[in-house]
Amino acid sequence: MAITYRPKAGRPTRDQAQARDVAMLETALDHFLDLGFERTTIESIARSVGMTKRTLYVRYPDKVALFRAAVGLAIDRFAVSQEQIEATERDDIEETLVAFAWLRIEQVMTPNGLKLQRIINTESHRFPKILAESYEVGAGPSVRFLASVLARETAAGRLAVPEPERAAVVFLSMVVSGPVRTIVIGNQLSRDEIEDRLRYAVRLFLDGARAR
Repeated sequence: MAITYRPKAGRPTRDQAQARDVAMLETALDHFLDLGFERTTIESIARSVGMTKRTLYVRYPDKVALFRAAVGLAIDRFAVSQEQIEATERDDIEETLVAFAWLRIEQVMTPNGLKLQRIINTESHRFPKILAESYEVGAGPSVRFLASVLARETAAGRLAVPEPERAAVVFLSMVVSGPVRTIVIGNQLSRDEIEDRLRYAVRLFLDGARAR
């Protein structure tokens, strides 16, 4: 959605300048999502935000730099805190895994999360680093937390997971990726439908991971 700036007279404050830059990156991300990298132009973005090309080029020397900055902002917003991740832990391992999966899916269900996933789907072949950066910021902390939970459950004899980090990655692929793909391509899923899918997949994962 285009955002037009009408700055007040005088030099903007640091906060105003930062807010203006963030809003401009949000608009740029929309352009890249709607038109793709090739068809998006600096001119169209500048026009949408009420800037001159010269002003925009002062901040970002070319379209690649602007694209990376816009996607970088989306990646930063995609991250959740360690406290949020740890808050998914419950007394029961099944409930922990369901809550953990919901946290991952709800990240994607936000407007920013949807934009980021769609940009990654369409442009990661051109910019492979954005996939790695998104994984490290978005999934990395979650994988490490889940691996620690699986390792602890294994040490207690309730699970038998010899490679916890590998199993955590498999969990994300098995439990989370299916609903995420459905949501990203625009198919509507109710919370009840997502819950049903998650619980089925979590139980299937645990059936394979329990100590025998």
